[in-house]
Amino acid sequence: MMNNFLSTLFDLFFPPTCSGCKNLLLQNERAFCTQCKIDLPKTNFHDDPENNVNKLFWGKVKVEASTAFLYYNKKGIVQEMIHSLKYKSNKLTGQTLGNLLGLQLNESENFKNIDLIIPIPLHKKKLRLRGFNQSEEIVKGLATSMNRPYNFNCIERITERETQTNKSKFYRWLNMKDVFVVVNKEPLAGKHILLID
Repeated sequence: MMNNFLSTLFDLFFPPTCSGCKNLLLQNERAFCTQCKIDLPKTNFHDDPENNVNKLFWGKVKVEASTAFLYYNKKGIVQEMIHSLKYKSNKLTGQTLGNLLGLQLNESENFKNIDLIIPIPLHKKKLRLRGFNQSEEIVKGLATSMNRPYNFNCIERITERETQTNKSKFYRWLNMKDVFVVVNKEPLAGKHILLID
């Protein structure tokens, strides 16, 4: 009861704002407002086997299916949400986005056989600096809406590389070679894995 009182008091002096448009949130809104939720630029790649994300892997890695939830535009609401998650430690934004993605994937034949959800890990140095892995927050929301287990301890990032932000697709691919290692194989054996980045 004391926690609810403190939370209400905190919200009175520091009212929560939408991580997309920065407007004040209504009482029943979480992380972002209803209008931003409606305006999310969804790709709908989850049902298209020839989507642009799948094509990135053709001839390189065999994957059953891949998708991207939203289109990213500079200065758009998705950029605002991602920045809120990554740089302002707004974990609720990641969990909410993951939850919405999970609801979408639940409707897709391509993702119905998922057994386990795993986030791409951060290097230990970056994890210490940031304090959390944003992909883990997305996975938490995703696992809730898909009703699937997750594991944060199967893969480790063993090499820290420079930022991928300004690299071409080819150099991004090269930059990630030999960066990750499986450290716990047992939970992965015989499973259909959904890997989240």
